[in-house]
Amino acid sequence: MRINNRIRAKEVRVIDVDGKQLGVMHIRRALKIAQEQGLDLVEVAPTANPPVCRILDYGRYRYEQEKLAKEAKKKQKGGDVKTIRLRPAIGAHDIETKVRNATEFLEDGDKVKFVVIFRSREFGRPQVAEQLLRKIATALEEHGVIEKQPSMDGRQMVMVIAPAKKPASKPKPAPTSEGGSTNVQEQNEDEQNRSQAVQTHSDGQTDAQESREQPPVPQ
Repeated sequence: MRINNRIRAKEVRVIDVDGKQLGVMHIRRALKIAQEQGLDLVEVAPTANPPVCRILDYGRYRYEQEKLAKEAKKKQKGGDVKTIRLRPAIGAHDIETKVRNATEFLEDGDKVKFVVIFRSREFGRPQVAEQLLRKIATALEEHGVIEKQPSMDGRQMVMVIAPAKKPASKPKPAPTSEGGSTNVQEQNEDEQNRSQAVQTHSDGQTDAQESREQPPVPQ
């Protein structure tokens, strides 16, 4: 990736730090704008005609890219990367077909890479492609999450959707025995019978004791 004075092209298409298109200009003017803001001019699409450059903090940009790459590698748990190609002027019916195919891939645990391919006259309107990709991401939000935000890669814009993590299933309640109420009733009856037996035994002991203590009847 070339930056600042290492950029070889004489004319470049410039995007400022806020993502706003500044148009095509001479490399010297682009470098001057970047220097006045205390930032770098980074060539992000060298194969485009003219090459696309962004004004940004290159040190921070490189750090964030490396961090994202590490996180993506850490989260990767196998599965393939399925590629779906489309054009900026795709019809509504075709979008539904692409979304349906992507849903099947995500449900199978695969990532989906969306690639919007530009023609020469479409290249100057990347915002159309970004809106299209974000619309697709919204349609897939129940099945996947954006792993790589829409970004230019040469003459195409790329977005990657990864399968969404499924929520942990709640533990099922312990099954109740079919005769649960009958068992409780039988248990209560057993306790009642035991109480009655104890009471009867106690009454018998009392009667026997009274019989022994009663004096004999004189003849």
